[in-house]
Amino acid sequence: MRSTQYDAVVVGSGPNGLAAAITLQQAGLEVLLVEGKDQLGGGLRSQELTLPGFVHDVCSAIHPLAAGSPFFKTLPLQEHGLEFLYPPVSAAHPFDNGTAAALFTSLQDTAQSLGKDQQAYLNLMQPLVKSWPAMAPDVLGPLRIPSHPIDLASFGLNALTSATFLANRFKTQEARGLWAGMAAHSIQPLSNLTTSAIGLVLMAVGHLQGWPVPKGGSQQIANALVSYFQSLGGKVETGVYVTSLDQLPKSKAVLLDVTPKQLLEIAGEKLTPFYRKQLYRYRYGMGVFKMDWALDGPIPFTAPECRQAGTIHIGNTLEEIAASEKASAAGHHPQKPFVLLAQQSLFDNTRAPKGKHTAWAYCHVPNGSTEDMTQAIENQVERFAPGFKDLILARHTMNTAQMQAHNPNYIGGDINGGIIDIGQLYTRPVVSLSPYQTSAKGLYLCSSSTPPGGGVHGMCGYHAAKRALKDVFHLKAPELSTKN
Repeated sequence: MRSTQYDAVVVGSGPNGLAAAITLQQAGLEVLLVEGKDQLGGGLRSQELTLPGFVHDVCSAIHPLAAGSPFFKTLPLQEHGLEFLYPPVSAAHPFDNGTAAALFTSLQDTAQSLGKDQQAYLNLMQPLVKSWPAMAPDVLGPLRIPSHPIDLASFGLNALTSATFLANRFKTQEARGLWAGMAAHSIQPLSNLTTSAIGLVLMAVGHLQGWPVPKGGSQQIANALVSYFQSLGGKVETGVYVTSLDQLPKSKAVLLDVTPKQLLEIAGEKLTPFYRKQLYRYRYGMGVFKMDWALDGPIPFTAPECRQAGTIHIGNTLEEIAASEKASAAGHHPQKPFVLLAQQSLFDNTRAPKGKHTAWAYCHVPNGSTEDMTQAIENQVERFAPGFKDLILARHTMNTAQMQAHNPNYIGGDINGGIIDIGQLYTRPVVSLSPYQTSAKGLYLCSSSTPPGGGVHGMCGYHAAKRALKDVFHLKAPELSTKN
């Protein structure tokens, strides 16, 4: 690694590391971004995992939070090659009777499709959709005095409840199932407090701009962020796996896009005993078993809405999904797991050879599990798309250990950087008014283990950089977007 002195060094090139590096560079600092792998992007990497010509997203795939991120909206990412493609149906949720519920960009169309629950859905979502753009910077950040306290309080009353409790607003199988699939992105039992939060946010941003697919793969988000960072004069080094702060060149600030486990390994001796003790108590959540397929044709879902959707939530009823998530959290491997599936090649012809397709999926498993869930996942897809298995040309699987080997932040396969339950919603990684500061001077944490947590939005990195700019350099970060 070069010996040049920098104002700041950022370790890790996931969306939060990139956001932190960009924010610091925008302030006029000299910034070095260090990545352990040869390929930049962290959870945004895309590779040919199955057959030549089939481009698969290794981790994240569909990006409603990226398209709606208050930070990313301030950046000219289109000028750096990023193009989002929008499926006609953001997400679909099939049932055993051959029908499906669907999240459309149109709030009215979604509500109308839910029949008897039309008004209940409008009552829940209409106020949030209206207030979300202005409120998003408050929600997607640390605890602070909110800019829109009334709107935030209204959101919080629903967001802090369990998904199973909020589901009581709905009577129909369609609305309850659609809601369960959204809330299951929280990766914890649906009876837990705060599981409503992620479901509400995903539906709100879906109605504001949809759930897009990055053309060419999720890697293109990372490529655009890196390109913009370098256009500002930022420097990048890859293939440097940091295990100690002593490996880094001298700087006034270091920001680590890592989780508490790695922070302890990299900088433990520089942290106070009390801070280390808090980090050791940090909790990780369920892991994922991930699959990618090269297919001979599109997935033949029975329900037409599923054949137009970028994302499919496979799990049938709310009750079945709740049981599956509860079992996985308790250390079991359900035979009918809740499966998140994406079919990017339906809308992006750069993902597969002509006439062929890709598909991406994962299910939740106990943290650290090495159980092979291939059959269970493929049976679930076949259940709602008879003939799916006959289309498989090749498959690629990753258990939780392989997920962690690919991205060290995925401890035990936890893609959220730690469970986001009521105990760690705003106390990530420790109880602090400034969760991005560590106990070591000039050392900051900028990963999804800080508020607001997992997702491709860059907000953890932005807020960590904002704190470092204030503490170390006495500078202000750019303001965030409050527009759709």
